[in-house]
Amino acid sequence: MPTITLTFANPINTSVQIGDTAYYTLSPSTSGGFLTSSQSDIVEIGAITSINNTTNVIVCDTTLPYAQRPTTSSFILFSKDNKANLSSVLGYYGETKFKNSSTIKSELFSIGTDMFISSK
Repeated sequence: MPTITLTFANPINTSVQIGDTAYYTLSPSTSGGFLTSSQSDIVEIGAITSINNTTNVIVCDTTLPYAQRPTTSSFILFSKDNKANLSSVLGYYGETKFKNSSTIKSELFSIGTDMFISSK
């Protein structure tokens, strides 16, 4: 299968793993100070087969024709395989600390948890 090499100027997200699926969008637009893209503009690159955090390079299997491949201005994102990455916090005790390091007033919109009986 053909491969594509993606080289990044900044460090690669630490959550990326071999087997994740890479995607890109060509034309992100600005909305409210954030880059956004329509779901229909997102194109699947393929499965990630290699990651080099030293050189910031990801290699993916791809079936994209050369003309449809991402450019240097494309926004690259990835998704996890939910069959292998479904998990929750395990154990009997958990503690979380939220800290606002912003110098302007901020508001926390929502916090959520899930739990289940794991030993009975």
